[in-house]
This record gives sequence, C-alpha cells and structure tokens, in this order.
Amino acid sequence: MASTFHVEHFGCRAARADGEAVSDRLRAAGHCMQQASEADLVIVNTCSVTAEADRAARAFIRRAHRLNPAAKIVVTGCYAQRAPEELAALAGVAAVVANSHKGLAPQIALNLMGSAVPQAGAELVQIQNATMPERATSEQLAPPQVVWADDRFAHSFLEEAQLAPGAQTRPNLKIQEGCGNRCSFCVIPFTRGPSKSLPYEAVLRQVQGFVAAGGNELVLSGINLGRWGRDIPPGAEAAAPRTLAALVRKILADTALPRLRLSSIEPMDWDDELIALMAQCGGSRLARHAHLPLQSGSDSVLRRMHRRYRPWHYQQKVAALLRAAGSELTLGADVMVGFPSETDAEFEETVAYIRALPFGYLHLFPFSARPGTRAWTLHAERPVPTAVVDERMARLRALAAEKSRTHRSSMIGRELEAITLHTPADLETFGRTSAMTENFLPVEINRGLPANRLTRIRISSLDAEGILRADVACTTRARGAREDSMAAHMPVAV
Repeated sequence: MASTFHVEHFGCRAARADGEAVSDRLRAAGHCMQQASEADLVIVNTCSVTAEADRAARAFIRRAHRLNPAAKIVVTGCYAQRAPEELAALAGVAAVVANSHKGLAPQIALNLMGSAVPQAGAELVQIQNATMPERATSEQLAPPQVVWADDRFAHSFLEEAQLAPGAQTRPNLKIQEGCGNRCSFCVIPFTRGPSKSLPYEAVLRQVQGFVAAGGNELVLSGINLGRWGRDIPPGAEAAAPRTLAALVRKILADTALPRLRLSSIEPMDWDDELIALMAQCGGSRLARHAHLPLQSGSDSVLRRMHRRYRPWHYQQKVAALLRAAGSELTLGADVMVGFPSETDAEFEETVAYIRALPFGYLHLFPFSARPGTRAWTLHAERPVPTAVVDERMARLRALAAEKSRTHRSSMIGRELEAITLHTPADLETFGRTSAMTENFLPVEINRGLPANRLTRIRISSLDAEGILRADVACTTRARGAREDSMAAHMPVAV
C-alpha cells in the first residue's frame, strides 16, 4: 500500500523548487500527497535567512508532531544546514538532511517510507549524529536523530523531475545553486555553498520537455541566478553557453518556449548582452520584468553590507533596462530596513532613492542578525532599536504601496499579454479569471477562462484594493490543443 507524504515550503523560489523536486520523486515512486495532519511522512523545507524564518519552521514542526505524532518528520533546507542538531533534537524529527546532501533527500525519504529502490552509487552514509542540547526541554526528549550534513556540499544540487504545467502554470526551473558574494548580513553562502550551475544540456531538456507538455511560461530561478555558467569548466560542453545571457539566447533560439521569465538577478549581473536581449525580445518571448535586489539606497550602508555595487551603478542598470523594455517594464527590488548603525540620514537617503525610481513593487525586510555573519557582530555593537525599525518599515510600506499603485494605474488602457492561472472558486463564481501579465502584474479578467492559456488583454481599471481588471482583447488557445497555430510558437531569431 502506498504511503502518503506532505511537503511544507518556506523561503524563496529556489527553495520551493527544491521541495517540488522532492514531491515529484515521491509521486513518481507511487506515493500520494496528503495534509500534514494525516500524512505518513512530513518534509519540512526550511529557510534561515531571518530569525523569523527559523521560528516559523520550528513552530510548524511542533504543530505537525502534535497533530500527527505517528508521522516521520524530515527537515531539509537552509535551517537544516545552519543548525542541524538543533532541529534533530525536536520531537518527531526522524532525519535532518542539510543542503549539503539535499540531492539525496528523495532517497532518504523513500528509505523512511520503506519503499526505497537501491541504485548504484546512491548508497547513503550517515554523516553525523545529532547530540542532545545540554539543557533539553521536555519537548526535546526524543532520542538523537540521524543527520546528513557537512560543509563540502558534494550532493547539494537537486535537479527537478521533468517540469510540466500543473498545479503551477508558471513553474520555476532552478538552474543555479549557492552564492559566493559574502554580503555581511547573509548566511546563504554558509547554508548553500558556492555557486553551482545546472549543465546546459539538462536545462535544454527541461525546457523542451516543458514545451512538449503544453507549458507556456517558465521561470528561470536560482540562489544567485546571474552567476549561472561561470563555474562550468571550459572543456565541458564545448559549444554550450557560459553566461546567463548566452543561455537565454540559446533557449529562445533552440526551443519553442512561448515565454521565459527571469527571477531575481543582482544589479552587477545585468550585463550589456542580457539587457540587449530585453530590448530584442522583451514583451514577446522574454518577460518585461526585472527584479534587482537593492537592500539600501545609501552608499555608506551598501559598503557596510559588502554589496558589490553603489547607488549610481544600480541607477544606471535601471535606466538601461527602461531604455530596453520601455515604460511597461515592471521593476522590483528587495530592501532591508534597520541594518546595524543605519542612521536617520542614511534611511532618508534610501527613501529618496526609492521615490526617484519607477519601482512596481518592493519586498521589504527588517534586518535579522544571523550567527556567523559579520553583521552579527555589528548588530551586537550598534543595533537599530526595534521601535525605530518598525517606524521605518511603516514608512517604506506606505511608499511601496504608492509606487505600486502608480505603476499599475499607468497600465490602464494598455494591451498586454497574460497567462491565465488556476482561479480560486470564489472568483470563478463571478465569472472572472486570475491571470499574470507578461510584465508581472496580477489581474482579474472579466471572463471565465481555463488555466495555462495565453491571452491578450486590455487593462480596464484599478479598484480600491489595488486589483487590476481586464477584458480579453485577443485569445490564443492553450498550447497543446490541435487547433493551435504552430507558427505562433516558432523560435525567433535573436
């Protein structure tokens, strides 16, 4: 009889791609998805970028064990790499699989479910035994659990099973793992290791398989996506691309993928070739959407963060992207508030900087000190008071809402390409459809349509809640239907 499992995701797009890959392998082995309260195995795919992310993962593990004490819990992800013994000591945890051994996570899960199929070269070795904390709480009285973790990251890349449109019409293909930037606040280099690229041939197979399965939009993602290809040895795949821009060009030239979207890319990695591709293909097969992490608009704060760009450099990249993609480009950024010793004047520099640029959305984060980073020491020496951080966050949230509404309002009356999503039942009852525009704006179409359909829409209004409404301008049938025009999906010479 097949066992059941549940995967709980925390963190970024790349982390979710890891969790989905494990899910795919378990389904392929004949096991079924189930709610955590009823599953035989619960996989907790953790994040550790902030203390709050750690707290949320621990809270979920405790709740899952309380509601389903018979379930075996497997913890993986960044928190599992940073503090494996801490997680292994929690009641109900059967195994901790750090990012260093994430590629083995499906096999470990299958072992625990009693259905593993031995594979040559895939033997599992217990790397270390978690030990009990010196002062264990009553909750941590479970025996020490098995941990797979080290600092070599030899088994860190978890390649997805073949992607296809399903629960997600716009799935992520993670093509890059790890980061070597060593920003002073970031724990990711310690929890995911150095940059590592998925080989070109594997990327190409995934894209071609996705198109064959009827996929319309694919998102390339990574921990530091702009570094893709730089670790590939010169002798490997001699004709293969070695940069992200070259990879995008090959995908557009060698596959019939209708739309490719790029997730977050560091400012310095938007090189001339990648921006030129945005000018050539943006709005057709390359989404006019650019997410450039900012963190701060203050030069002095960026220097303390050890970021590899200055405010003027960032502004140059934005200007080049706007020239390439036009005013319909949706620009997004991450902004950190309350970095140690951030003064009122430095914060005001950030506010003025954000106000001057045409951001369509912002991801705002209060600083969170991470053990082992340089900023951990800075925070101990000169923390920004919590009340000050809260006030600054409130100001930036208001500014972000203003910027978002201004950008969305500018789209009223324009025609845009969109892909339909899985529409919630309550929205379907009103005869409307959830969709995402090519330039990354969520919309509600005033018509019922199936998911995964490419549709040309005309933006008609923006309601009080900030939701864009649209009418169908011209609809292309879902890919895979016999009636589709093949010409609409032929590769474009770039």
